Amino acid sequence: MGDIRISTALHASADLAQEVTGLVQQLSTTAAPLTVDALAELIASDSATLLIASSDTCVVGMLTLITYRIPTGIRARIEDVVVNESARGKGVAFELTRAAVDLARNVGARTVDLTSRPSRESANRLYQRAGFSPRDSLTYRRTLDGYASPMQTGQAISY
Repeated sequence: MGDIRISTALHASADLAQEVTGLVQQLSTTAAPLTVDALAELIASDSATLLIASSDTCVVGMLTLITYRIPTGIRARIEDVVVNESARGKGVAFELTRAAVDLARNVGARTVDLTSRPSRESANRLYQRAGFSPRDSLTYRRTLDGYASPMQTGQAISY
């Protein structure tokens, strides 16, 4: 594997949607394939930055950095970190994480949060090497029945 390049996804294409879908399927067995329209919506979002790790001509990893303002300041969160099985153990996730932290710092975030299951031992070691520390906090989730993601359907959300 050649040099790893980290870049921000700026344009949606069928090829990139296919590459991202392939990575997402390694992360989640229940995720639907990403359409070009859904990828375009993600890339156009003011709150999400899709970082792509590539080597030579292929995508080997990705990470999504979410940044948003709330009354107490700017928050940053790392989501959907995945490295292709063939590129694992070669520093790709570390480089993606470092780039995300730099981006968060540049937009004024004081902290960057992420979650990782305890069973993902290598990922947890990586995050600690990258300067993250566990928080004394609980994560709660509520699954919404009958929810179809606009990212999957290509529909706009209106309230």
